[in-house]
Amino acid sequence: MDRQTNGNARFALYALPAIPLAAIALPFYIVVPTFYAENFGISLTAIGAVLLAIRFLDAVTDPLFGWLSDRVRSRFGRRRFFFVISTPLTALSAFMLFWPPTGAGIGYLAVWGVALSIGATWSLLPYTAWGAELATGYQDRARLSGWREAATLVGSLIAITIPFVGGLDASQAFHGLAWLAVMIAVLLPSLALAAAWRVPEPKDFSRRQLALREGLKHLMRNGPFLRLVAAFLLNSFANAIPASLFIYFVGERLGRPDLQGPLLFVYFLCAIAGVPLAVRMARRFGKHRTWCVAMLAACLIFSVAGLLSEGDVVAFAIVCILTGLLLGFDLTLPAAIQADVIDEDTAVSGEQRTGLYFAAWSFTTKLSVALSAGLVFPLLDVAGFVASASGPQTPEALSMLSALYAWLPIPAKLAAIVIMWRFSLDEDAHRKLRVRLEESLVNSR
Repeated sequence: MDRQTNGNARFALYALPAIPLAAIALPFYIVVPTFYAENFGISLTAIGAVLLAIRFLDAVTDPLFGWLSDRVRSRFGRRRFFFVISTPLTALSAFMLFWPPTGAGIGYLAVWGVALSIGATWSLLPYTAWGAELATGYQDRARLSGWREAATLVGSLIAITIPFVGGLDASQAFHGLAWLAVMIAVLLPSLALAAAWRVPEPKDFSRRQLALREGLKHLMRNGPFLRLVAAFLLNSFANAIPASLFIYFVGERLGRPDLQGPLLFVYFLCAIAGVPLAVRMARRFGKHRTWCVAMLAACLIFSVAGLLSEGDVVAFAIVCILTGLLLGFDLTLPAAIQADVIDEDTAVSGEQRTGLYFAAWSFTTKLSVALSAGLVFPLLDVAGFVASASGPQTPEALSMLSALYAWLPIPAKLAAIVIMWRFSLDEDAHRKLRVRLEESLVNSR
């Protein structure tokens, strides 16, 4: 078995837990708001406020779990141990949130939403840090990120298929989200154990340990990281807006609620196809330039999507295919670049603090989603959009829905392109950086 084949097998096994983790994340932000609004009569403004409050809680939990992931050591290593012990809380919280009892209200959503946020943070930070340290080469990191994000997209496909096939009527004894809850409860702990059993703990390049405050100072002085995280925040915000509004856009603007599930399925299926395309193009043109071109293409597509109206199903299916392909770029390339900028910090600070960096990355992701929900749902309310309406929406509400879905993301993506176009840490610079790290590890012994 050659090196690349062996690496791919290891990367694939590492990637498997991303399937149930993704099956948690996507419904939490896309299906759960609609499910609780339509079945329990909770206003979109209240749901948006809860999601925003949960994200502010993450400002505390993300750096805490990231720091602990870097510091806690056991006979099983740093990453694997911390990841495996987190999965029971994550699975239980998802089970309770996705299968609520009759009469569940905003309090129930808030309690189990907070629990799921804490559990998911606890799981994701050591898991993503594990992957960043497992691959050390510039192109290897793109491949590993591709495996993990492809598994993430498979989980996303499952997450949008099961709820819509099973239905989203909470009065049913076993609705679609309930099926998903059971699947997550079984798969997440079992796949986490399988990966921890067969995938090794990466080499630790730390030469010393920093206090949390000193470590944060080094993080804030890492220029490539600050540039990357700013672009990532803007692009994630841009992506979260249409994701939050997809169900409403298809059901109300296009007038085809029966196609919500199939079109989401097409979108994520095309995203899986976009992952190997992103890896191949990054190998030729570099990761950051490839990402920028993908974001620019998405802007062009969304500029047309805002003009669609009732019945434009074929045109919107083409939008889903194209933006789905580009989602594969958005998921694969920034995460691979993130692993590179951590090497910059390790070389300067002397401590490999991948967990803390991915805590900042995770918080940025969650903040972008919360900002989008906290912005677009109240604006829809103001425009007169009614989530549980049995009749047609007003023209003003539909116009606002189209503008928010398609046009609001464009300026955010353009700003991200401006930030990343001249990114300094390309393949040659990273190769030199890895040589410095290897030499410093040898000299410290």
